[in-house]
Amino acid sequence: MTFKSARAAALLLTVSIALFFSPYTAAQDTAPEETAIDRYVKQPDPSYTWKVVSSKVEDGVHIVVIDMTSQTWLTPDKVNRTKWQHWVTLAFPEKVKSNVAMLMIGGGSNGRAAPNGPDQMVIQVAKASGTVVAELRMTPNQPLIFHNDGRPRVEDDLIGYCWDQYLQTKDPNWLPRNAMVKGAVRAMDTITAVMASETGNHQTVDQFVVAGASKRGWTTWLTGAVDKRVVGIVPIVIDVLNVNTSMRHHFAAYGFWAPAVGNYVQHRIMERMSDPALEDLYKLVDPFAYRDRLTMPKLVLNAAGDQFFLPDSSQFYWDGLPSPKAIRYVPNTDHGMDGSDAIETVSAFYLGIVNKRPLPQFDWKINEDGTIRVAAKDKPRELRLWQATNPEARDFRLETLGKKYTSQLVELNGEGEYVAKVPEPEAGWTAFFVEATYDNGATVPLKVTSGVRVVPDVLPFAGKDPSQPASVTVIGSTLDKAAAEAIRAGVEALVKQGKFPDDDVEIRVEGQRCYVNWQTAPDRFHDEAGGLAKFLEGQGCRTVSFQLESGPEITLPPNGQLESIGK
Repeated sequence: MTFKSARAAALLLTVSIALFFSPYTAAQDTAPEETAIDRYVKQPDPSYTWKVVSSKVEDGVHIVVIDMTSQTWLTPDKVNRTKWQHWVTLAFPEKVKSNVAMLMIGGGSNGRAAPNGPDQMVIQVAKASGTVVAELRMTPNQPLIFHNDGRPRVEDDLIGYCWDQYLQTKDPNWLPRNAMVKGAVRAMDTITAVMASETGNHQTVDQFVVAGASKRGWTTWLTGAVDKRVVGIVPIVIDVLNVNTSMRHHFAAYGFWAPAVGNYVQHRIMERMSDPALEDLYKLVDPFAYRDRLTMPKLVLNAAGDQFFLPDSSQFYWDGLPSPKAIRYVPNTDHGMDGSDAIETVSAFYLGIVNKRPLPQFDWKINEDGTIRVAAKDKPRELRLWQATNPEARDFRLETLGKKYTSQLVELNGEGEYVAKVPEPEAGWTAFFVEATYDNGATVPLKVTSGVRVVPDVLPFAGKDPSQPASVTVIGSTLDKAAAEAIRAGVEALVKQGKFPDDDVEIRVEGQRCYVNWQTAPDRFHDEAGGLAKFLEGQGCRTVSFQLESGPEITLPPNGQLESIGK
């Protein structure tokens, strides 16, 4: 059986369940006029307070640090700390040139001393724009301990735990997104009040461009949906709108859950993907359900190597979002966007709104024949075609593939159009997209892209059930098969000596890799996998990775799976 014919067999499986992955399968209905999150945000809360901790001027920029309590969330029997406290930092010139400000929603832990001021990046954007740029920290408040269980929870562990509580109780007050959005809304109230006071030189600031990354990016979407003062949004690395469909796509591409979403596996969210209660949850928190409200300019900033989300996830929401809108996939970077020029894109977008410049007219469409058609009424300074190939799996995570995206300059035709067509690779999958660079009057260029196309359009694990109880597989990569066999013997010895977490373990060698799979309590995944990873590294493995399975079986790279499908 050839790779191409096996690929065709897998394509039949993909087509047979295509309804799971059509763009409007999940969260198709828009939210009603008022939802639980609207009611929560609007509800007055006497615990909301703020006070200026420090105010100074450095190099012509006013720096203000504010201690804000945004709300009381839940009750003492449910959570150890009910009051949400945040540091809000501002940077602005002596006289602001616009009533528009930027609010950057950030994370961080509670219990730390007041900062000296905002991040230097915030100060630079304030200087460049001549406006107020603010940073809201501790979104969500964390760590938090629930139900006196003694486990401090942060980030996705915190959210996953609370989603599980909602699924059990149907009580929307359990959803942390409510409180995260309310914190952002109260921050806007606070910024307006401070700027109207003597500290802000009695200036008017009453409109906002909101930006945030990851969970803060999700909060950015929903803040725009619930507050009409928001005139622009920049959600960063939260490429998961139309959540249920997007996550089914994740599993159908990988055949397992990436470790980045492990907290949701841990809290059994993935096992309940067909639970009507989870659908109800998404109706409350999925930004795609609020898309009719998202009429403000939007810059969606994603990482082409994100470890959480697949690079072609925009297919499930982009056409459903109202204009004006732009998207950018940043090549050769992951969820952290480290070392990239992403902040320049944020700054250029914000300056465009402050200076009342519309987004460039750069339209694109992914066609059924595998091409990307670009139509640019506004001619870009530069047009590039980016692409990367993984010969083994439909996996473009930076942590898996490395920095493999390369680019070439391309040109529009006389009608201002360009059609990108990348041939299917002999083995594996290729991801590609088109990037345009514009000068929009800012000190830095504005980069926008098309969505990402992956060829061939085959989901190798489309027929696999994503909702089975989870197990963990740790993979040790060695120099050759003999080394992998030696690793297998070492792990077998651990099992015989009773030093392995479980005696019901599957150990398998494929080429130069040794796979070790076992089932354990979900809250033990990371600790046990981490312990085995240290052992494998000590045995000479060049790299060690792990994946969270649906069920007790090891998932091998798709090329081998495709061959077995075709037999």
